[in-house]
Amino acid sequence: MDQFQSFCDQLNRRQFIKRASVGLGVAALGGSMTPLVAAAQPGLHHAAKAKRVIFLFMAGAPSQLDLFDYKPGLEKLHGQSLPPEISRGQRVTTMTRGKKQEICASIFKFAPQGESGLVMSELLPHLSKHADDICMIKSTHTEAINHDPAKTFFCTGSEMPGRASMGSWLSYGLGTLNRDLPDFVVLSSAFWSGKTNVQALYSRLWGTGFLPGKHQGIAFQSVGDPVLFLSNPKGVDRKARNKMLDFVSKVNAEQKLVTGDPEIQTSIAQQEMAFRMQASVPELTDLTQESEETLGMYGPEVHQSGSFARNCLLARRMAERDVRFIQLFHRGWDHHRQLPLHMRGQARDIDQPISGLLTDLKQRGLLEDTLVVFAGEFGRTTFAQNLAPGDRGNYGRDHHPRCFTTWMAGGGIKGGISYGKTDDFCYNVVKNPVHVRDLHATIFHQLGIDHNKLIFPHQGLDQKLTGVEKAHVVNDILA
Repeated sequence: MDQFQSFCDQLNRRQFIKRASVGLGVAALGGSMTPLVAAAQPGLHHAAKAKRVIFLFMAGAPSQLDLFDYKPGLEKLHGQSLPPEISRGQRVTTMTRGKKQEICASIFKFAPQGESGLVMSELLPHLSKHADDICMIKSTHTEAINHDPAKTFFCTGSEMPGRASMGSWLSYGLGTLNRDLPDFVVLSSAFWSGKTNVQALYSRLWGTGFLPGKHQGIAFQSVGDPVLFLSNPKGVDRKARNKMLDFVSKVNAEQKLVTGDPEIQTSIAQQEMAFRMQASVPELTDLTQESEETLGMYGPEVHQSGSFARNCLLARRMAERDVRFIQLFHRGWDHHRQLPLHMRGQARDIDQPISGLLTDLKQRGLLEDTLVVFAGEFGRTTFAQNLAPGDRGNYGRDHHPRCFTTWMAGGGIKGGISYGKTDDFCYNVVKNPVHVRDLHATIFHQLGIDHNKLIFPHQGLDQKLTGVEKAHVVNDILA
């Protein structure tokens, strides 16, 4: 008798009575849960324009005033106090409260780009070539004014931890397109040009919250194995690992019969996925088959593991292999001081790589059904922080949730348009406001999901990404 059979016999004798008593209770519980599960049935609600999302998240919040939302009138007002009829006593951070709010015009030049004439900063010479592919949303707004709750809200639909992330919702709602790779992958830059005020990232930004654990985002590593513990230990070959996996899966299946715990099935699925990823991930991350022309589009840092450039190329390869949701984090955008210095470096980090990504997707026919989203957690103020006396080029900007710029490209979104408008001070939205919840609803819509119908029963409520407040699909930007 082999070891596994002996173990199972002991397990069966030991737990026969327990299974017999618990089984009826599990069955009864399963019957009582049927209406709830039916109410939360995922799937497409309408025809999809996009199959997948690449979400470029600029953690720390880039200044829309220095990248996208050109306000030439601020030149004449530079150094003056922000009028109270503009600020309207709105909430500010403790870093600004009680201090002067002196208007600060951007030192960077702006110019219209492409046939559409979208105006963009000189900091983005490569991305500017894609102006006709981009829908710039200048009226994005949120309530959160500090980084942690703002990032959590943008990624999960709630400022409070514990909610499911956007990628997890899509994995739950749409299922997998490639059984050998995760539905949801996270790529975080290992380095960045901004060296101050860099906040940590936390796994809840790609967590499942109350959703089943199998929808968790998988964070790829920049050093060693792309996924932790992907390689076999010394002395264990693939055949032995497969035998071990079969053994563990059978034990877990026995335990699931006893307890009815659905997370045991999640563990089984994750272990099986990990085994398949031993073959699929090395192939995914092997860039030796990429042409020099393709590598060149992403810039010189594409050869450096953990760079934003390399992550952009990996994102294209994942899109090619039908990973559903690919989220790239690039930190270093929290510029309370020396903004011009740090913005130049940060823009250099992302400009050519994002341009290369868009070009690459377009050349391969992938941009049509890949929705690319660019955002930070909020915007920056029109007034200066830590302004060096007599030094026009040395200023910072505080957090500003009242208005900021995000953009989308591909996936059935109109290109070459600017949507929404801010006032002359870039302080308030004056036309076509777009809340972060509206962005969520629009992203879901493009993937064939009605955000009001994709729900999951939890703690007596039908939970959804967009929460209990109204959210609207931004129909005007849809192609």
